[in-house]
Amino acid sequence: MSEPRKSVTFYALSVSIAVVALCGAYLALALNWSYSSGERAGFLQKMSLKGWVCKTWEGELSLIAIPGAAPEKFLFSVRDGVVAKRLEASMGKRVTLQYEQHKGLPSSCFGETEYFVVDLKEVSS
Repeated sequence: MSEPRKSVTFYALSVSIAVVALCGAYLALALNWSYSSGERAGFLQKMSLKGWVCKTWEGELSLIAIPGAAPEKFLFSVRDGVVAKRLEASMGKRVTLQYEQHKGLPSSCFGETEYFVVDLKEVSS
């Protein structure tokens, strides 16, 4: 193999490795850095494991509204299987969800929403 061809191959390989490393660093940052966090209270209406290839836990919380107002829904994703099982056990009950918002995730393989529930508390009526 000639010298110019070796340097082009080395350059292409170096650029490819750098691009993969940068994409990995961005993904790690997007998954671990929270844009915002907070709590939402309401009645847990839905939990399901969805997806063709990337299975994600997705849920729906009916927010407690002022009487006479249209109900608002809070759609969320769950990355932790233990939290998902706790949510399934709380179906139909009034709960407070603690969540983190992660903006900029590159695909729905990490969740269909940007809101990820990290904990919950059942609220006694």
